[in-house]
Amino acid sequence: MTQKGLIDVETFGIPKEKAESYDGNVLRFNVSDDEAFSKYRGGGVDTTETLSQEEEAPVNELETSLQSTQDKETKESTTVPLMEERVDVSKRTEEDMVTITKEPMTETKTIQVQVTHEELSIERRKSESGQTETDQKPATSKEEIEIPVKREEIEITKRPYVKEEVIIKKKPVTETKEITEEVTTEKVNVSDDDT
Repeated sequence: MTQKGLIDVETFGIPKEKAESYDGNVLRFNVSDDEAFSKYRGGGVDTTETLSQEEEAPVNELETSLQSTQDKETKESTTVPLMEERVDVSKRTEEDMVTITKEPMTETKTIQVQVTHEELSIERRKSESGQTETDQKPATSKEEIEIPVKREEIEITKRPYVKEEVIIKKKPVTETKEITEEVTTEKVNVSDDDT
């Protein structure tokens, strides 16, 4: 008896005289695949024919040898993990300061203002009393007579007032930025030391 496969195991009952060679691990039969499937699959030998202990021993040794080989293949396999960097993008909020400056500007303004002042005018006329005598004597020297005259002077005062208001608003603006980053990935190169 022999078997094929690891998961879906199929059993073949091939007579030992069909055996060609055995190298300690593999037993070769002089049987084609079609013949094995048609004649010997599922223990296809004559079920009335029973194997002696001597005949069963090589079969048992073969099954043990095949199982040992499969175990070796399983144990000798090596898993090599291949690593790669992944780019994770996160966002943080930064605060920038925007400075708004008010500065004085000097300009010249011209305003027309009307002002009033008094002026003297001299008018001559004859005395209403006629040429009457008086006790007052004529001036013997230069005499000054002061007459007050009024005038308006301009006084300038400056008072601040609110001319206009500037309203400053903040609004979010979304834009798309492109980032470029180098990432490292691993690949496997198999080299044969004998070559």
